[in-house]
Amino acid sequence: MSEEKGEKKYILAIDHGTSAMKVALADPCGEILAFEYEDTPLYLFPDGGAEQDPDEWWTALIKATNRLLGKGLVPIEQIVAICVSSQWSGTVPVDDNGDHLMNAIIWMDSRGEPYIKKINEGIINISGYGLLNLVRWLRSTGGLPAKAGKDPIAHILYIKHEHPDIYDRTFKFLEPKDYLNLRLTGEFAASFDSIMLHWVTDIRDINNIHYNAGLIKKMGIHREKLPELKQSIDVLGVVKEDVAQALGVCEATKVVVGSPDLHSAIIGSGAVRDYEGHIYIGTSSWAMCHVPFKKTDITHNMASLPSAVPGRYFVANEQETAGACLKFLRDKVLYIDDESRIENPEVYREFDRIVEKVPPGSNGLIFTPWLYGERTPVEDHTIRGGLHNISLSVTRDDMIRAIFEGVAFNTRWLFELVEKFIKRKMDPVNIIGGGAQSDVWCQIFADVLSRTVRQVKDPIMANARGAAFIAAVGLGICSFDDISNLVQYSNIFHPNPENHKLYNRIYSEFLNLYKNNKAMHRRLNK
Repeated sequence: MSEEKGEKKYILAIDHGTSAMKVALADPCGEILAFEYEDTPLYLFPDGGAEQDPDEWWTALIKATNRLLGKGLVPIEQIVAICVSSQWSGTVPVDDNGDHLMNAIIWMDSRGEPYIKKINEGIINISGYGLLNLVRWLRSTGGLPAKAGKDPIAHILYIKHEHPDIYDRTFKFLEPKDYLNLRLTGEFAASFDSIMLHWVTDIRDINNIHYNAGLIKKMGIHREKLPELKQSIDVLGVVKEDVAQALGVCEATKVVVGSPDLHSAIIGSGAVRDYEGHIYIGTSSWAMCHVPFKKTDITHNMASLPSAVPGRYFVANEQETAGACLKFLRDKVLYIDDESRIENPEVYREFDRIVEKVPPGSNGLIFTPWLYGERTPVEDHTIRGGLHNISLSVTRDDMIRAIFEGVAFNTRWLFELVEKFIKRKMDPVNIIGGGAQSDVWCQIFADVLSRTVRQVKDPIMANARGAAFIAAVGLGICSFDDISNLVQYSNIFHPNPENHKLYNRIYSEFLNLYKNNKAMHRRLNK
């Protein structure tokens, strides 16, 4: 750490998730002094659309920041930087004034599927990709545009075909993080990591990432509508005068480019060295680690992608719904007419108490957590969740534990494929996210994975902590090498061999449930 003795500096770390805008006050060591959050509405449509209003994002950011700084925890002049971590794989079209032209299309939206499918296909196809396209994309990007249509490039194609007037008026297409940075500074820019899912960059030299003109032409979009590229640790600028007044910060406050949520989270989890793994359990879930090589697994939609750490790759495997399954249980099954309980976090603690009393295996009940399709380890937006093997002896409590276990089984599916990708075990593994606050869930993950699970302190703050670390590195206060020694753990969970043996048998049937029902889901959910 290079911070001078006695000189206190703090960072506003913004964690912009799908369900809420969280603003934290952090020091350069990743210690979170306090945070505030504001909910952000999500708008779902029957045609596969998923949108959010960027103005509601901004209003939430202002409100949360005002409440946080209103506590007077530190002198305002000691807040030296702002850094945003945001939901990834979203699209905000903006004009040359920086005004958004429609709602943001977010990572859950699949309306671009037919347009990306047409571009993906060729004369000779392998897994839905033309042979020449496979060579073209894999050589440059290491990956492929997702067939499900949930990548930003698919969003842009959807806008081009369905809303051509908006496409024509768009000055830049921005990721959510980059849109918030625009609002903060007036600068149009993206980071090497945030732009990745547009699939138009050349990442073969991790130290020289740049746009690939041939891929942009193949996609049928215009280069001038894509933003300038920067490192996550670059200082983008300072906050605009009116924004400084609205937030309550000094006009000299710097804005560091930052990274999307996956990239910030792995920094905030402390897993910064190659092959150090972590799993995140939030609305969605993922398993990931840094790797020192460029590699692609086409079958399971995994590839080495640019990390928030300059000159580094990471690999991730993601499931669409994890904690969202518990929210579904709370809001749509158990507490439909009880609004006060819906907003009460005690509900989740009650779930923990119930699950602790139910024996592992949930009385033979198996839950599949595919409530909004899947992106990885199988790219299949038609699959759906379910409770399987229900009998008259099954209780409500069994159902609740089965949901906890089902998410863990799906995480194991992801986790095993990441380990196969890197050709080694990730043990121990750090766990972060809202779900990581549950001790019983952490133990279930340890038992299902047969890995030592380290519960990161304040696991819901991992994204914000990662953003704070990125800013601290960008300002020269610390280095990425310092981070492993700065992150603390609340608890360590070791696998129970007997429980793991039981879970092995159930896990085999969990995988069979996908194999045996995927055709039915495809027929029902075209």
